[in-house]
Amino acid sequence: MTPLPDEEIKRILVVMAHPDDCDFGAGGTIAQWTAKGISVSYCIITNGDQGGEESDVPLEEMAKVRQREQRDAGKALGVTDITYLNQRDGWLVPTIELRKEIVREIRKSKPDRMVIQSPERNYERIFASHPDHMAAGEVAIQAVYPDARNPYAFTDLKDAGFEPWRVKEVWITSSPSPNHFIDITDTFPKKIAALKAHVSQTAHNTELEEMVRSWGERNAEANGLPTGRIAEIFKIINTY
Repeated sequence: MTPLPDEEIKRILVVMAHPDDCDFGAGGTIAQWTAKGISVSYCIITNGDQGGEESDVPLEEMAKVRQREQRDAGKALGVTDITYLNQRDGWLVPTIELRKEIVREIRKSKPDRMVIQSPERNYERIFASHPDHMAAGEVAIQAVYPDARNPYAFTDLKDAGFEPWRVKEVWITSSPSPNHFIDITDTFPKKIAALKAHVSQTAHNTELEEMVRSWGERNAEANGLPTGRIAEIFKIINTY
């Protein structure tokens, strides 16, 4: 799949379930986009309070900590526009109410491209197929089509000034059937810096960089890149 040229992309909206999902799934690619001057914004759906199983952060503080970490991680990649919907971590389902919230974010940010999670379970990468991830992917693609573009969907949003918007293309992370890759070798250090900013999630993992590098090297090898290169993979769909 050949995506639209980045030169035609002015704004990108990344919709993910948890703080750190943006960075694990697409951090190196996002760093490339922001370096080109493309405006990237995040919509993080849950508050992330079920994360941090290896940390000593109290449960009542976890959501606040994870939002702060995501802001720090965003800065490492050139992203400062971050919206938190504060849904309960671990309980995410693609309700009509949540769909409306995503539609509002799409109409507000008017992205040419979106990055979302896969609504399909990937049995080859089971850890990427957290139930929240799949729910986030399902509700996001429902928001892209049909609702964000439909003037008769959620008319109260239109009345409030959120005009219908057509997203041109969607990039899906962790898809069981990817059709595009990005060589992120040059921006891999920024991806790692972003991941390390999620201290409550990653500080316990002394092998973090090697683990993420090995994932990226396998992606690169599967797509014919030379040994030592690192890639992120996506399924791209035309939604215009």
